[in-house]
Amino acid sequence: MQTTKYMKRKNLIAALFALACALASSTTQAQNNPTFDSELTLASADAPSSGIGGAGSDAQDQEAELAKKLNNPVAALISVPIQNNWDFNIGPANAMKYTANIQPVIPIGISKDWNLILRTIMPVVYLEPTVNNPLAPASARESHYGLGDVTQSFFISPKAPVGGWILGAGPVGYYPTATDPALGAGEWGAGPTMVALRQEHGFTYGILANHIWSFTGWGPQNVNATYLQPFLSYTTKTYTTPSINTESTYNWQARQWTVPLNLQLQQLVKIGGKPVAFQVGYRYYADRPSGGPDWGLRFTVTFLFPK
Repeated sequence: MQTTKYMKRKNLIAALFALACALASSTTQAQNNPTFDSELTLASADAPSSGIGGAGSDAQDQEAELAKKLNNPVAALISVPIQNNWDFNIGPANAMKYTANIQPVIPIGISKDWNLILRTIMPVVYLEPTVNNPLAPASARESHYGLGDVTQSFFISPKAPVGGWILGAGPVGYYPTATDPALGAGEWGAGPTMVALRQEHGFTYGILANHIWSFTGWGPQNVNATYLQPFLSYTTKTYTTPSINTESTYNWQARQWTVPLNLQLQQLVKIGGKPVAFQVGYRYYADRPSGGPDWGLRFTVTFLFPK
């Protein structure tokens, strides 16, 4: 049994690595060979003014700008975060759930003043058996792994801040892509999404929110959920960013909150001349459904593709 679990986890990690490499490769190709016309192009990452100080100063300014854009969900910057989450103490068996959220972000310039930001979340999940009772349903006594349901947001965002605020709003889609019924709702859904934030004196603060209703599908229960993510971070002169946020969801069907509080630390570095961000975090569930996880860990690698 332990060997089987180990092999499943090993195969899952291998599949994740292959998918991440494919995503990174395709994103780089899209940046280098855009297929859009002059009115619909990959949005360029606005470079800061060089000022005085030569090439070294320019490089520092560019890195500072990258660190700043890392905290902006609607920045004009192509990125591919791979967010690894481990949640613990699920159900009577105190099971572990591993979720790798692969989250490519593609900015597209749709006019002189506006960007379209595509943010996609593709979860790959491994869930251990949540109960030990031999009389429990088989789905609870077995492990599950595969692709979960995909969420995709389309933010229309002005290129310039509005009264000091960076804004974005548009539709969000929810797609029943789960390869295992235990890993998804089996419903198509849609709704509105928005983001509003400010960046000043090293601080970034704001909120990202959406609401999704299901409208068709084969799942046993409709989707009707509100997602709220208020966030606060501070970036130092060494491009280190401590942050705090919640990724709260209210299930209107069950009338139940899930409120994970995330404490995170991120560092921007260069590997082979390419910018990469690493983030570690701890998660505490302030509220959760019965049988939900108590706490969790996070490790994120973000590949950046500035122009």
